[in-house]
Amino acid sequence: MKVIERVPYGARGQGSLVRYEGVANWYSVYCVRGKEVRESTETPDYKKARRFHKQKLDEIAADRQDLKKFVTPMDRRVCVGALLDALEADFKLRGIDSPQFCSHLKPIRSYFDDRRAVGFAAESVDAYIEERLDADKSSATINRETQLLGQALRLALERQRIPTMPSIRHLPENNARQGFFERPDFEAVVAALPEYLRDFTRFAYLTGWRKGEIASLRWVDVDRDGGAIRLRPENAKNGKGRTVMLDGDLTDVIKRRWQARLVEDEKGEPRVVDLVFHRDGEMVGDFRKAWASACFDAGLVEAVLDDKQQPILDSSGKVKRRHARLFHDLRRTAVRNMVRAGVPERVAMEISGHRTRAVFDRYNIVSEDDLRTAAKKTTLYVDTLPTTRTNVIKLLKNGSS
Repeated sequence: MKVIERVPYGARGQGSLVRYEGVANWYSVYCVRGKEVRESTETPDYKKARRFHKQKLDEIAADRQDLKKFVTPMDRRVCVGALLDALEADFKLRGIDSPQFCSHLKPIRSYFDDRRAVGFAAESVDAYIEERLDADKSSATINRETQLLGQALRLALERQRIPTMPSIRHLPENNARQGFFERPDFEAVVAALPEYLRDFTRFAYLTGWRKGEIASLRWVDVDRDGGAIRLRPENAKNGKGRTVMLDGDLTDVIKRRWQARLVEDEKGEPRVVDLVFHRDGEMVGDFRKAWASACFDAGLVEAVLDDKQQPILDSSGKVKRRHARLFHDLRRTAVRNMVRAGVPERVAMEISGHRTRAVFDRYNIVSEDDLRTAAKKTTLYVDTLPTTRTNVIKLLKNGSS
């Protein structure tokens, strides 16, 4: 637009008031953090426009003194959806790939997408939490969703796209998982899994490594001659690389994977895959559906019950079911098996990648079989103890005589 009148407000650096051709209202022109901003005063009255401009200069001064962040008109128009887009882009740049990211982000987008980010209130998040609780979503699921919202707001705050962010409520979680696999159940699940997941699962059962760590393994990480596999630090969740030695079942797993290196490309020509575990030459991705089906086929699924221990039905009239086993249970199982086998705890922690003793102890879960064995040993010991006080009585008689 063509400027038809410009009136400097005061000294250099204090901006000016301008009018554009065909527009009655004055515009306030000022600089914020080195960038020129033009904002309508919403009035054709020059005196009112000057008061508007002075208010903006006062707000900018407060921003310079870190008393209150100045929000530009462009920032005021930013919606939460744009902040979520920025978070997705940030995850991609940092190479973070989580199968749950999209599923947790979807309901947040649906609810907050067109909400203005500036002035976003904690009450809005509370309303979302209440709605999700009414939909029978668990506290853990809701926390993972609002956590992504908080990450998006925090990223925008760091980049000065919003002046403040609300405190987001964290629901209490009482979901400390204690699942593990007994060998028969494990073998039943493995038999029901697709071929590409069987060795993948056995490796987790033997080492306690995480899904992402196993999926990242390449043949350059495997020293077949030296009998060792080395996880690179950049592929470890805790950023610390570690080594596992090949022996017994682990050796058999690696031998089978070595034979599975050759696959055919789209043209039917053979090619060598550099991934140890793969699906038709590609990295193993999200396999929750395959895992759930295998658990169901193995009979490791239980119905969700209400307070009266009656099965709960879903919207289609089918019984809601809970998978009694998680893939992460293999990690707990590996830790427990190593401790049972007499592996020193420091060595077991090095293999599984636990950096803190507290988490390791939480994974080293005592099963019902362990408790039953302890009860038998206690009973056998108690049975060897004398049941009468014969010796004591004799001593008393001898003393009295």
